[in-house]
Amino acid sequence: MKIMIDIDDTIVNEDGWLYLVNSFLKTNYTIDDVDGYYIQDLVPKEKKEEFTKYFVTKNTYDYAGIFPNCVDVIKKLNEKHDVYICSTYIFRDDLDYSGKALKYKYDFLRKNFSFMDPNKFVFLTNKEIFDCEVKIDDKINNLTNAKIKLLYTAYHNKNISDEELKKQNIIRVNNWKDIEKILLNN
Repeated sequence: MKIMIDIDDTIVNEDGWLYLVNSFLKTNYTIDDVDGYYIQDLVPKEKKEEFTKYFVTKNTYDYAGIFPNCVDVIKKLNEKHDVYICSTYIFRDDLDYSGKALKYKYDFLRKNFSFMDPNKFVFLTNKEIFDCEVKIDDKINNLTNAKIKLLYTAYHNKNISDEELKKQNIIRVNNWKDIEKILLNN
């Protein structure tokens, strides 16, 4: 099978963003304080520009953690299937930072997924155009056009009902062991 796997909130947790927001604001926000998709929206409007200047000097991957069992499961998937790690790199708040973000993601992948062919790292914004049998992502709209759609539970999607997921033929996964059961233990 050809498998697409997202990076942010699927391989890597939200700790990097949260750390940088808290570090900048000198706060103790937790992920439960985030109402929407963008963690940086915790920053008050009057401090947004200053935060963006601060943020673009950082690499979120220096502060983020990899979800438990992720590397092992991806390694097993990669041995058995055609695996691609796909991620957007466009930074909404400063498009000029996007090139740096691309390098940070690529470096992170080379370091932590050295067993994968770097030609299988795909950077794009519209994942709808990526044709494959399986998609693993934290955003529903990135799961289109796949036979098997696995929604990785994240702070911003945890309230999507099972009924809504069922309508769209999406399976919720809460961790990498769930993914392993679905894709490797058949």
